[in-house]
Amino acid sequence: MREELRQIGRLEFEELVDQALETLPAEFLEKMDNVELHVEEAPERELLESMGLFGRGTLFGLYQGVPRPQRSSFSFVTLPDRIVIYRRPILRACRNRREVVEQVRKTVVHEIAHHFGFSEERLRELGY
Repeated sequence: MREELRQIGRLEFEELVDQALETLPAEFLEKMDNVELHVEEAPERELLESMGLFGRGTLFGLYQGVPRPQRSSFSFVTLPDRIVIYRRPILRACRNRREVVEQVRKTVVHEIAHHFGFSEERLRELGY
């Protein structure tokens, strides 16, 4: 990882995530009730293994919850959905600050899209 990117600490990275959120249309953000967004350093090894990614891929973010289209009016969701953006994998994958900003935004949009029911396949088709 380049020295310039090593200096992007947790607080600055969280600010990049907040800036990415600010670029989203208000109508999406208004419908993101009961969703928590967190920044973590890196995914746990057990998580990567459970997803079949350990040693074979990178995870920049993760959505955990019940996508809105799959909810019923009879379901009472009490636990919030959770979106995690992983700092170190993003910094390792990027060559400069501009790429970090772009990847953070792309990852935030990708994980929020899962909340709205988009599949991995559809997100790939859309470039996310």
